Amino acid sequence: MAKHKKDEELEVEKSNEKSIMRELFGWVLYILIVVGLTYLILTYVGQRTRVSGHSMETTLSDGDNLIVDKLSYRFGDPKRYDIIVFPYKYKENTYYIKRIIGLPGETVQVTDGYAYIDGELLESDVYGAEIMDNSGIAGEPLTLDEDEYFVLGDNRNNSSDSRDPSVGILTRDDLLGRAWIRIYPFDKMGVIKHE
Repeated sequence: MAKHKKDEELEVEKSNEKSIMRELFGWVLYILIVVGLTYLILTYVGQRTRVSGHSMETTLSDGDNLIVDKLSYRFGDPKRYDIIVFPYKYKENTYYIKRIIGLPGETVQVTDGYAYIDGELLESDVYGAEIMDNSGIAGEPLTLDEDEYFVLGDNRNNSSDSRDPSVGILTRDDLLGRAWIRIYPFDKMGVIKHE
């Protein structure tokens, strides 16, 4: 009888060990799935970024934290006035955020402080904070290739953008994604309007 009781206790103990191992395996698997999904989302869907500087004021401010949508441009084309994020080519791990003004195939020029597209004043450009003091490389007409974009900061006189040779014209491959949601500061949290 005592031997039978010991056998039952051993079986219960083994059963408990198996149950603990199963639960532990379940947790490890759960953590691996969460880490894997997080990696996929941050690599292919979205990325958190922080605005540093005043080049996009009044739309975005220094210190704003954003989620960048990296998926939209895999299925659709960038549009005029989209706020985009792209890597700065002369400094590693530095990203710029600007607004698309010129689209592929268009001719862009900045004359007398205003942007012109194909010789016509871009009257719908209500985002620029002021008349541009410096035309930069856009003082002469720039015709964009089929995968090129011309970008400006909203705070036009305090922005390094496509007028500056260090930024220049962007290609489609340069575009990391589209600014999507402001997550901080909390009182300004929400989806970013592009038009």
